[in-house]
Amino acid sequence: MRLLLVRHGQTPANVDYLLDTAVPGPGLTELGARQAAALPEALADEDVEALYASTLVRTQLTAAPLAAARGLDVVVRDGIREISAGDLEALPGDTEQGALYMRTAFAWAAGRTDLRMPGGENGAEFLARYDAVVAEVAASGAGTVVLVSHGAAIRTWAAARAHNVDVPFAAAHRLANTGTVVLEGSPTDGWKALSWAGATVAPVGEGGPAGQPVEGAGR
Repeated sequence: MRLLLVRHGQTPANVDYLLDTAVPGPGLTELGARQAAALPEALADEDVEALYASTLVRTQLTAAPLAAARGLDVVVRDGIREISAGDLEALPGDTEQGALYMRTAFAWAAGRTDLRMPGGENGAEFLARYDAVVAEVAASGAGTVVLVSHGAAIRTWAAARAHNVDVPFAAAHRLANTGTVVLEGSPTDGWKALSWAGATVAPVGEGGPAGQPVEGAGR
Protein backbone atom coordinates (compact mmCIF):
# COMPACT_ATOMS: atom_id res chain seq x y z
CA MET A 1 0.00 0.00 0.00
CA ARG A 2 1.05 3.55 -0.69
CA LEU A 3 0.48 5.79 2.34
CA LEU A 4 0.64 9.58 2.04
CA LEU A 5 0.88 11.48 5.32
CA VAL A 6 0.00 15.13 4.68
CA ARG A 7 0.37 17.90 7.21
CA HIS A 8 -2.58 20.31 7.40
CA GLY A 9 -2.54 23.85 6.00
CA GLN A 10 -1.39 26.89 7.97
CA THR A 11 -3.36 27.96 11.06
CA PRO A 12 -3.24 31.12 13.21
CA ALA A 13 -1.36 29.15 15.87
CA ASN A 14 1.27 28.24 13.28
CA VAL A 15 1.78 31.92 12.57
CA ASP A 16 2.17 32.66 16.30
CA TYR A 17 4.34 29.55 16.79
CA LEU A 18 2.25 28.14 19.61
CA LEU A 19 1.74 24.59 20.77
CA ASP A 20 -1.86 24.01 19.70
CA THR A 21 -3.09 20.43 19.96
CA ALA A 22 -6.55 20.55 21.57
CA VAL A 23 -9.68 19.40 19.74
CA PRO A 24 -11.30 20.92 17.70
CA GLY A 25 -8.65 23.61 17.29
CA PRO A 26 -8.60 26.60 14.92
CA GLY A 27 -9.35 26.72 11.22
CA LEU A 28 -6.98 27.73 8.45
CA THR A 29 -5.51 31.12 7.63
CA GLU A 30 -6.01 32.55 4.14
CA LEU A 31 -2.65 31.06 3.21
CA GLY A 32 -3.69 27.74 4.73
CA ALA A 33 -6.84 27.71 2.59
CA ARG A 34 -4.74 28.35 -0.53
CA GLN A 35 -2.40 25.54 0.48
CA ALA A 36 -5.36 23.20 0.84
CA ALA A 37 -6.74 24.29 -2.52
CA ALA A 38 -3.40 23.42 -4.12
CA LEU A 39 -3.38 19.84 -2.81
CA PRO A 40 -5.38 18.29 -5.68
CA GLU A 41 -2.82 19.53 -8.22
CA ALA A 42 0.12 18.62 -5.98
CA LEU A 43 -1.19 15.04 -5.72
CA ALA A 44 -2.43 14.84 -9.31
CA ASP A 45 -0.17 11.88 -10.08
CA GLU A 46 -1.40 9.87 -7.09
CA ASP A 47 -4.29 7.43 -7.55
CA VAL A 48 -5.89 8.29 -4.21
CA GLU A 49 -8.59 5.78 -3.27
CA ALA A 50 -9.33 6.87 0.30
CA LEU A 51 -8.92 10.04 2.34
CA TYR A 52 -8.71 10.37 6.10
CA ALA A 53 -8.43 13.39 8.44
CA SER A 54 -8.11 13.85 12.18
CA THR A 55 -10.72 15.21 14.57
CA LEU A 56 -9.09 18.65 14.44
CA VAL A 57 -10.88 21.09 12.16
CA ARG A 58 -7.74 22.14 10.31
CA THR A 59 -7.13 18.68 8.85
CA GLN A 60 -10.71 18.35 7.63
CA LEU A 61 -10.56 21.78 5.96
CA THR A 62 -7.28 20.79 4.35
CA ALA A 63 -8.73 17.53 3.05
CA ALA A 64 -11.91 19.09 1.65
CA PRO A 65 -10.56 20.34 -1.72
CA LEU A 66 -8.92 16.99 -2.43
CA ALA A 67 -12.11 15.17 -1.46
CA ALA A 68 -14.14 17.34 -3.82
CA ALA A 69 -11.67 16.89 -6.68
CA ARG A 70 -11.59 13.09 -6.34
CA GLY A 71 -15.20 12.49 -5.34
CA LEU A 72 -14.16 10.99 -2.00
CA ASP A 73 -15.62 11.18 1.47
CA VAL A 74 -13.34 12.37 4.25
CA VAL A 75 -13.14 9.68 6.95
CA VAL A 76 -12.51 11.35 10.33
CA ARG A 77 -10.49 9.43 12.91
CA ASP A 78 -9.27 10.62 16.32
CA GLY A 79 -6.24 8.34 16.19
CA ILE A 80 -4.34 10.55 13.76
CA ARG A 81 -4.80 13.79 15.70
CA GLU A 82 -1.77 15.71 16.94
CA ILE A 83 0.32 14.56 19.90
CA SER A 84 -1.36 16.13 22.92
CA ALA A 85 0.72 18.88 24.49
CA GLY A 86 -0.93 18.39 27.88
CA ASP A 87 0.39 20.96 30.35
CA LEU A 88 2.40 22.57 27.53
CA GLU A 89 -0.69 23.51 25.53
CA ALA A 90 -0.69 27.07 24.12
CA LEU A 91 2.92 27.74 25.14
CA PRO A 92 5.36 29.23 22.63
CA GLY A 93 7.19 26.62 20.61
CA ASP A 94 10.48 28.50 20.66
CA THR A 95 10.90 28.07 24.43
CA GLU A 96 12.37 25.29 26.57
CA GLN A 97 8.83 23.98 27.06
CA GLY A 98 8.35 23.82 23.32
CA ALA A 99 11.66 22.01 22.93
CA LEU A 100 10.58 19.56 25.64
CA TYR A 101 7.51 18.69 23.57
CA MET A 102 9.58 17.62 20.58
CA ARG A 103 12.31 15.96 22.64
CA THR A 104 9.67 13.81 24.29
CA ALA A 105 8.03 12.91 20.97
CA PHE A 106 11.33 11.96 19.36
CA ALA A 107 12.31 9.96 22.43
CA TRP A 108 9.17 7.90 21.79
CA ALA A 109 10.30 7.28 18.22
CA ALA A 110 13.68 6.16 19.59
CA GLY A 111 11.97 3.57 21.78
CA ARG A 112 11.30 5.40 25.07
CA THR A 113 7.56 4.94 24.78
CA ASP A 114 7.15 4.90 28.56
CA LEU A 115 7.86 8.63 28.74
CA ARG A 116 4.82 10.81 29.23
CA MET A 117 4.21 14.27 27.87
CA PRO A 118 3.68 16.51 30.93
CA GLY A 119 -0.03 16.25 31.62
CA GLY A 120 -0.57 14.30 28.39
CA GLU A 121 -0.19 10.90 26.76
CA ASN A 122 2.82 8.62 26.64
CA GLY A 123 4.50 7.20 23.58
CA ALA A 124 2.81 3.81 23.76
CA GLU A 125 -0.61 5.48 23.80
CA PHE A 126 0.21 7.76 20.88
CA LEU A 127 1.66 5.02 18.69
CA ALA A 128 -1.22 2.65 19.49
CA ARG A 129 -3.88 5.13 18.37
CA TYR A 130 -1.99 6.12 15.21
CA ASP A 131 -1.20 2.48 14.38
CA ALA A 132 -4.88 1.58 14.75
CA VAL A 133 -5.92 4.01 12.02
CA VAL A 134 -3.11 2.87 9.73
CA ALA A 135 -4.20 -0.74 10.30
CA GLU A 136 -7.79 0.20 9.42
CA VAL A 137 -6.56 1.89 6.25
CA ALA A 138 -4.50 -1.15 5.27
CA ALA A 139 -7.41 -3.51 5.90
CA SER A 140 -9.61 -1.48 3.55
CA GLY A 141 -7.70 -2.82 0.57
CA ALA A 142 -7.12 0.64 -0.91
CA GLY A 143 -3.91 0.95 -2.90
CA THR A 144 -3.16 4.61 -2.17
CA VAL A 145 -4.48 6.45 0.87
CA VAL A 146 -4.01 10.02 2.11
CA LEU A 147 -4.02 10.74 5.84
CA VAL A 148 -4.21 14.47 6.59
CA SER A 149 -2.58 14.73 9.99
CA HIS A 150 -0.15 16.92 11.96
CA GLY A 151 3.53 17.83 11.93
CA ALA A 152 4.77 16.28 15.17
CA ALA A 153 2.53 13.23 14.83
CA ILE A 154 3.70 12.49 11.28
CA ARG A 155 7.38 13.00 12.05
CA THR A 156 7.22 10.89 15.22
CA TRP A 157 5.20 8.05 13.71
CA ALA A 158 7.36 7.91 10.58
CA ALA A 159 10.55 7.83 12.64
CA ALA A 160 9.12 5.04 14.80
CA ARG A 161 7.66 2.90 12.03
CA ALA A 162 9.59 3.48 8.77
CA HIS A 163 12.74 1.34 8.75
CA ASN A 164 14.70 3.92 6.76
CA VAL A 165 13.77 7.01 8.83
CA ASP A 166 15.84 7.57 11.96
CA VAL A 167 15.21 10.11 14.68
CA PRO A 168 17.97 12.53 13.64
CA PHE A 169 16.52 12.68 10.13
CA ALA A 170 13.00 13.37 11.40
CA ALA A 171 14.31 15.93 13.90
CA ALA A 172 16.36 17.76 11.31
CA HIS A 173 13.68 17.83 8.59
CA ARG A 174 10.69 19.97 9.37
CA LEU A 175 7.46 19.32 7.54
CA ALA A 176 5.92 22.50 6.16
CA ASN A 177 2.18 23.01 5.98
CA THR A 178 0.73 20.52 3.46
CA GLY A 179 4.15 18.85 3.27
CA THR A 180 3.85 15.15 2.48
CA VAL A 181 5.67 12.01 3.58
CA VAL A 182 5.16 9.13 1.14
CA LEU A 183 5.55 5.59 2.47
CA GLU A 184 5.10 2.15 0.99
CA GLY A 185 4.44 -1.10 2.83
CA SER A 186 1.99 -2.50 5.35
CA PRO A 187 1.59 -2.93 9.11
CA THR A 188 2.67 -6.56 8.70
CA ASP A 189 5.68 -6.10 6.43
CA GLY A 190 6.76 -2.69 7.73
CA TRP A 191 7.14 0.68 6.05
CA LYS A 192 9.69 2.37 3.84
CA ALA A 193 9.63 6.15 3.33
CA LEU A 194 9.94 6.94 -0.37
CA SER A 195 10.06 10.71 -0.02
CA TRP A 196 9.86 13.43 2.63
CA ALA A 197 8.41 16.74 1.45
CA GLY A 198 9.61 15.92 -2.05
CA ALA A 199 13.14 14.95 -1.01
CA THR A 200 14.68 11.50 -0.98
CA VAL A 201 15.00 10.05 2.51
CA ALA A 202 18.64 9.73 3.58
CA PRO A 203 18.89 8.87 7.29
CA VAL A 204 21.63 10.49 9.32
CA GLY A 205 22.42 7.19 11.02
CA GLU A 206 22.86 8.48 14.56
CA GLY A 207 20.75 7.64 17.60
CA GLY A 208 18.83 9.82 20.00
CA PRO A 209 16.42 12.76 19.61
CA ALA A 210 19.03 15.10 18.14
CA GLY A 211 19.09 17.40 15.17
CA GLN A 212 18.00 20.90 14.39
CA PRO A 213 15.69 22.46 13.66
CA VAL A 214 13.03 20.69 15.66
CA GLU A 215 9.48 21.82 15.23
CA GLY A 216 8.37 23.06 18.61
CA ALA A 217 4.99 24.27 17.48
CA GLY A 218 2.76 24.67 14.50
CA ARG A 219 0.98 21.39 14.52
